[in-house]
Amino acid sequence: MPGPRVRFAPSPTGFFHVGSARTALFNWFVARQSPDGVFVLRIEDTDESRNREEWVDGIVAAMEWLGMHADVGPYRQSDHASEHFGAVELLRAAGYIYMCDCTPDMVMARKADDKTPGYDGFCRERGLAPGPGAAYRFKVPREGTTLVSDAVRGEVTFQNEHIEDFVVAKSSGAVLFALSNVVDDRRDEITHVIRGEEHLPNTPKQILMWRALDEVTSDVVAVPTFAHLPVLVNEQRKKLSKRRDPVAVEMYRDQGYLPEAFANYLSLLGWSPRGTEEKVAIDLCVEQFKLSDVSHSPAFFDVKKLAHLNGEYIRELPLSEFIERCAPWVRPWSTSWAPADRQPDWSAQQFDESAFEQMAPLVQERVATFGEVAEMVDFIFLDAAPVDDAAFAKSIGADPLSRDVLVSAVSRFTEASWDVETLHAVTVELGEQLGLNLRKTQAPIRCAVTGRNVGPPLFESLVVLGRDQTIVRLRAALARSQR
Repeated sequence: MPGPRVRFAPSPTGFFHVGSARTALFNWFVARQSPDGVFVLRIEDTDESRNREEWVDGIVAAMEWLGMHADVGPYRQSDHASEHFGAVELLRAAGYIYMCDCTPDMVMARKADDKTPGYDGFCRERGLAPGPGAAYRFKVPREGTTLVSDAVRGEVTFQNEHIEDFVVAKSSGAVLFALSNVVDDRRDEITHVIRGEEHLPNTPKQILMWRALDEVTSDVVAVPTFAHLPVLVNEQRKKLSKRRDPVAVEMYRDQGYLPEAFANYLSLLGWSPRGTEEKVAIDLCVEQFKLSDVSHSPAFFDVKKLAHLNGEYIRELPLSEFIERCAPWVRPWSTSWAPADRQPDWSAQQFDESAFEQMAPLVQERVATFGEVAEMVDFIFLDAAPVDDAAFAKSIGADPLSRDVLVSAVSRFTEASWDVETLHAVTVELGEQLGLNLRKTQAPIRCAVTGRNVGPPLFESLVVLGRDQTIVRLRAALARSQR
């Protein structure tokens, strides 16, 4: 028996939404469960007014980043426009489609006292010919029901009388997505249509058109298994919005999320593998995934949880791999890809590979994304400590003993052996002389040298930075504190 054939059909009207990525991933799981499964990538570009080529490139790049390689495609739905309109003509000749020249205002005027939504069927029997201003409407049966067998939601019944005669093509002949998808799914021999729950109301319409095409083409094709996935919501349990929420997959790539961690997290949105572990290899997800196990309930896209999971993945990387995968954020001039929304504050000439390799194990334990690495190590490569007025005010300006700490540090660090153990011991001692614990003593030194109140371990950082730069920065902070 042939393996499943699934399709992912995104519209290139914006950045690649995390909900779309989850849908693509679940389709990909189903395809990969069989040696001869097929994953089709179809770009749904029928809305010419909203499509942009860069969005197509973004979708393809994001899917490649996540490891979801298409077996067929990507191809444009518009490539088959003539085939789509051919289906319209067949259906119209057989009486399944009629012409309608009603404007929305005309429909509203006729239905002034009728609160039932949708088109009223006024042109159903008028026998209009195609022409300017006349759209193509599908003639929905007045009686009976249309049953959607949904792998996630079970059997969902729609009363045909509540489905309006819907438009399938504009007067220009441009075919709308509902019929285009049916034609494409039949041609591509799609066995499973897995998509978001917002498409559920379209499904009975597509089943009706599917069966009509069976009739007019004398080619009976099995209706696919449908599965409508739960919506993704934010922490207020509102549907994720492009205007309000961080939903662009490209943004998470730029921030430095690992594709394997991101895919792992997406797999847990509405479904979970057996056991209690949340860090799950994609191969195991493929093995265990079942549409019938997908939840009906909305799934919370928790950015904090995603970041935590990504941090776990980062900490498990071999150090050499961590260093290499940091490259787009710390030395982008040497990589084929770099994040679009950021670049390091240092030049290629300022970057010191050896120094970064020394800092890498200190940083790896403390970051949740690769995008956080640059701020952890920038003080090593810059000529002076980064300026953070709030950090300076808190650690040095607001503490009357901070100047004494810095004065003592300059004196003691000038003569001390430059190793972690000695620097630690010297700092403890000078703090005790001032009645301060180690945390209070480290704070002004860290801020003076790194420009921040938090960061990698202080004494290891001082060793990498070197004695001369450390003393210069301590003195600079002292001078600033006197202004």
